[in-house]
Amino acid sequence: MALDISTWDLACQFNNTDHHTELNGTDRLIVRRGQAFTINLYLNSGSYQPGYSQLHITAETGPQPEEQYGTRAVFGLSNEIDETCWSAAVSSPSGDTVGLSVCAAPDAPIGRYVLTLDGHIQFDFILLFNPWCPRDVVYLDSEEKLAEYVLAQDGIIFRGDAEYPVPLAWYFGQFEEGILDVCLRILDMNPKHRRNPAKDCSGRRNVIYVTRVLSAMINSNDRDYGVVEGCWKDTFDGGVSPMSWRGSVQILRTWSSTSCLPVRYGQCWVFAAVACSVSRALGIPCRVITNYYSAHDTNSNLVIERYLNEKGEVDRSTRDMIWNYHCWVESWMTRPDLPPGFDGWQASDPTPQEKSEGVFCCGPVPVRAIKEGELTFKYDAPFVFAEVNADLVYMLKYNDGSTRKIVNDQKVGQKISTKSVGRDDREDITHLYKYPEGSAEERQVFEKANHQNKLLQEKGNPGLQITIKLSTGIRKGCDFDVFAIVSNNTEENKKCRLVFASRAVSYNGVIGRECGFKDLLNVELAPGGERKVPLRLNYSKYCNNLTEDNLIRLGALLIDHSTKEAVMAMRDVVLDEPEIKIRILGEPKEKRKLAAELTLQNPLPEPLQGCCFTIEGANLTGGSSITEKLDSPIEPGQEAKVKIYFTPTQSGLRKLVVDFDSDKLGHVRGYKNVIIGK
Repeated sequence: MALDISTWDLACQFNNTDHHTELNGTDRLIVRRGQAFTINLYLNSGSYQPGYSQLHITAETGPQPEEQYGTRAVFGLSNEIDETCWSAAVSSPSGDTVGLSVCAAPDAPIGRYVLTLDGHIQFDFILLFNPWCPRDVVYLDSEEKLAEYVLAQDGIIFRGDAEYPVPLAWYFGQFEEGILDVCLRILDMNPKHRRNPAKDCSGRRNVIYVTRVLSAMINSNDRDYGVVEGCWKDTFDGGVSPMSWRGSVQILRTWSSTSCLPVRYGQCWVFAAVACSVSRALGIPCRVITNYYSAHDTNSNLVIERYLNEKGEVDRSTRDMIWNYHCWVESWMTRPDLPPGFDGWQASDPTPQEKSEGVFCCGPVPVRAIKEGELTFKYDAPFVFAEVNADLVYMLKYNDGSTRKIVNDQKVGQKISTKSVGRDDREDITHLYKYPEGSAEERQVFEKANHQNKLLQEKGNPGLQITIKLSTGIRKGCDFDVFAIVSNNTEENKKCRLVFASRAVSYNGVIGRECGFKDLLNVELAPGGERKVPLRLNYSKYCNNLTEDNLIRLGALLIDHSTKEAVMAMRDVVLDEPEIKIRILGEPKEKRKLAAELTLQNPLPEPLQGCCFTIEGANLTGGSSITEKLDSPIEPGQEAKVKIYFTPTQSGLRKLVVDFDSDKLGHVRGYKNVIIGK
């Protein structure tokens, strides 16, 4: 006997809250797979009769739903909910109102659905991955980690240098208005969907498939309606500097509102952050990773070779690079397609570097597979293994054409970092990617990965040694000294040539213009002797050579005249930017207007022109940025000061992300954690 249904109530407030989707809004039904939701049915006549009343239900997603592809499910009423498949049961019959519980299969495709009752009552809902459900492959058994990796709308990304990691606050904003729709549109715009929409929608059952699609679609290198276009040049014509982005929301909205044209421009941390926003929006636990001294191995030989001439200048003809740092993402999932033991964090990289199966994407590959040297495991294990393990070899090309290997102890894959759970501190996760250097386990991994260069290395004790030391308090705008410390550990007198050079460098390892140079042809070192050689870096010389990364690369090359042996040290200087002082004026409460008082002192010996402050933050600034321009230049030593008003919409701990832009300093970033009361 069919139920005589008059109207219905989707109980969006209750269901969305129960499914941890209420931050998307409660005006429509957004639920997670493998977990029941309840709708209220109001009857015209009669009442629900257990064992007699029937209800024919179909759930469909995609343009050509079919049961064999998992995009169509047909089911009726059961005595109780079965959380292993699509099912329905009456939970609270009372007269003319029926509480109907419906549960999606824990492996159902994610996306937009139509639910049909008895062939004529239809309503829409959105289904997401469910990291709270033990039967879902993205299940994460920790409320603290779920709060960080799924629900947190802001976070920290680490930039700078291995010696000096710099935290950058980022506004992921995955629950801001309209962002979930943009994320579903990204899936619909991917080439696989446009070629075969039915097969693609079926593939959305599989988080490995979805993660791989996102890795390809966040970048636009394949001219595939991807979200962000990369640019690693000195100028950003036709777009904005990657440093100008404070979060993902504006990028995603711009892409969607401009007919899916790629947003210009991004670099690795932007690609990773946008991928993290989209993953969290869809229900995949995700975090941004930074790998310092990250190798880009284009020919898969696990060796990055660089040639220098006697002046210490690097031959730029090779495509192999060492990036100062590189960001990618890790997503949490099981890997039923691989042998046991490789569940958990999977690395994927949306920055376009090399093609995988014909498109610019990378991963997902188990982090444990990288640690164990399992290079045959899907996807793209050799490339990620090289990023953290490649051998860096420097060769000195003498003026007479001969070459010699330079002794150099710079290591690839250092201080692999992510934001700590529940705190803004840096968590070092290098141990998840690599065994301790020199350990027996490390050697076994290199044997398995056939990393011959590492296996053949011998720990020598070079007679000549060189290191680089920095003075303290190096900040943008000041003159400062750096030092090459050279020492002779032999029992002979040594006559050497010392080349001590400094050049601006981009974070991806591209060398820029010279900032200071010294070439000492006759450095004499007695047995056991040591010399400290200073190099002065003047603001007047380096100021116009820096990129927005504020990095200067120091290189010191010591050549023994008698043996032609060479040793080298390399180090990067991160120039400190001035601090943005942030004061919150007023009592931080929901829907109460607050002011942010922002102050920055000009550290340069010249005026700053075109100054402006911008703020942005999840549930703080209405899903957009707020900018305040300064009318007059800021003289040396003077303070730039503004008040910007904003109204929080949600209680809880939030990050107010602040940007100061000017002609000479570029983008300076800061943030403040604000606790918003109810």
